[in-house]
Amino acid sequence: MTTMSNKIGAGGAMPPAMVKVWDPFVRIFHWSLASLFVLAYATGDEIERVHVAAGYAIAGLLAIRIVWGFAGPRHARFSNFVRPPREVLTYLRDVVLLRAPRYIGHNPAGGAMIVGLLIALAGTCGTGYMMTTDAYWGSKLLEHFHEFLANLTVGLVVAHVLGVLIASFEYRENLVASMISGRKRAAE
Repeated sequence: MTTMSNKIGAGGAMPPAMVKVWDPFVRIFHWSLASLFVLAYATGDEIERVHVAAGYAIAGLLAIRIVWGFAGPRHARFSNFVRPPREVLTYLRDVVLLRAPRYIGHNPAGGAMIVGLLIALAGTCGTGYMMTTDAYWGSKLLEHFHEFLANLTVGLVVAHVLGVLIASFEYRENLVASMISGRKRAAE
């Protein structure tokens, strides 16, 4: 479904048609997860009660997102954006050569990033929970692994933001704004 704006831009040109891509749940999930991860990472050892609460909230969001990845609308489904490694590598090569195709939903690298972030965050939540149990209470090895996963997630977030900036530049569209509005420019 496309919607056309009646507004005429500079020079009498019509603005591009916009399509609804990101449903409200995906957008709320995205920004809530980002905020909660920053909160959890910042509070770490300093404010344990807030850190643990943020971790449980992240775990809950992840569980709902995984269900939504199978039951949600088209662009939210894993089947729409999870691609084989060869396709991801081919896409990344094409990005470097400035010839990567534009995707309305997630591109193959974005799909791989989502999977990586979900796994890293689930591991971080799982190890965080384990540290609260009698079996693993005080385990330095588990604590180090938990911190490793949290730091890995930070690295993935940095790569994600760089990917969004590169794609925004390459395709001349504001992908951050589309994750707020849910809309992107229609296919050309």
